Amino acid sequence: MYQAPRGTVDILPEEQAYWRYVEQKASSICSLYGYERIDTPVFENTKLFARGIGDGTDIVEKEMYSFKDKGDNDITLRPEGTASVCRAYIEHGMANLPQPVKLYYLTSIFRYERPQAGRLREHHQFGYEAIGDSDPVIDTEVIEMAWRFFKSLGLEKLSLLINSIGCRECRPNYLETLRKYYQKSSEELCKNCQTRLERNTLRLLDCKQPNCQQFVNNAPRSIDYLCEDCARHFNLLQKYLDTIGLPYSVNHKLVRGLDYYTRTVFEIQPELEGGQSTIGGGGRYDNLISELEGKPTPAVGFATGIERIILNLKREGIAIPALYKPSVFIASMGDNARETAVKLSSDLRQAGIGVVQSTGTKSLKAQLRQANNLNMQYTVIIGDEEVTSQTVVLKDMAGNGQETLPVDCLIEKLKG
Repeated sequence: MYQAPRGTVDILPEEQAYWRYVEQKASSICSLYGYERIDTPVFENTKLFARGIGDGTDIVEKEMYSFKDKGDNDITLRPEGTASVCRAYIEHGMANLPQPVKLYYLTSIFRYERPQAGRLREHHQFGYEAIGDSDPVIDTEVIEMAWRFFKSLGLEKLSLLINSIGCRECRPNYLETLRKYYQKSSEELCKNCQTRLERNTLRLLDCKQPNCQQFVNNAPRSIDYLCEDCARHFNLLQKYLDTIGLPYSVNHKLVRGLDYYTRTVFEIQPELEGGQSTIGGGGRYDNLISELEGKPTPAVGFATGIERIILNLKREGIAIPALYKPSVFIASMGDNARETAVKLSSDLRQAGIGVVQSTGTKSLKAQLRQANNLNMQYTVIIGDEEVTSQTVVLKDMAGNGQETLPVDCLIEKLKG
């Protein structure tokens, strides 16, 4: 028996209301802040992600779906959204547009990792990028936009964490200090951290293993090693967040899992779930576009997993608006009535009234039972007598009786 591949799921009709709700809120907040939608290919040249994300990251080393196509090209299914957006920014000459260029996306992401709640091998992201401006005002906007987005969904029990991990000028000194701190206890670290110690030192702070937490908690803080420009940038960011009344905490353990981040990093977490259940995050990546052979261009962005959002909506019991469904069922008896029902169904739909038409040769009782099971508000009944008199019977399925009326009056009656 065929089944969906491990780490993928079918999004069934009863779940669609959540997806449309989240997507509508995402599109609305982007319009409010002046972000325009971009859709990039589901697969790209493997080098784009290896170069942009970083060879030492778990995504590149362990999680990418990569293969050779029939033209012997190295291809990878998109493991994150930012690199593709930056490639499009370079390729289409968006540096010539008014800066910053503000773009958002709703897309599928593919990573080969252990499936768990809210984290699948194919999952879906909402993300946005502001490319072409280094002002901490833009960082503030990106963070506020993420916060307002989650609030617009009805999520309340959230925490905002921020940090600065410096730039190319000041980070090497911090990384060397961090490396020396961890080298003193290298034999006590988990295997992943022993590898990170040499290849991706900053990720040591992101380890969730209990035996490594004691070292994380007492590790040197990146904000104590910032250069003058980075310190000024981070101080202004905090000042602006205070100005707009956004609650936040500075967390010196906060880093992001991709190599391209610089200066500002941030995450939004459910207060009851802890760091492993971050529902969204992002930060500044001022070097990524130049790494992808574009001109040096500052940028900052955010991304969140839609599956994880929906888990939190359900956990908090947030009511989601129902999707539109037809409210009128048309039952017919006999061939002539069936032909009339076909015409009437078409007329009602053209008038903007949703209709489900009965099919087959079921009895009137069975058709009414079907209408009731579908939670229809009205059933229109057509038999030979109604065909002759050009009338219909309109039955209120809530038990409020029925009436006979001319077929020409049905649309006006239902709209009323």
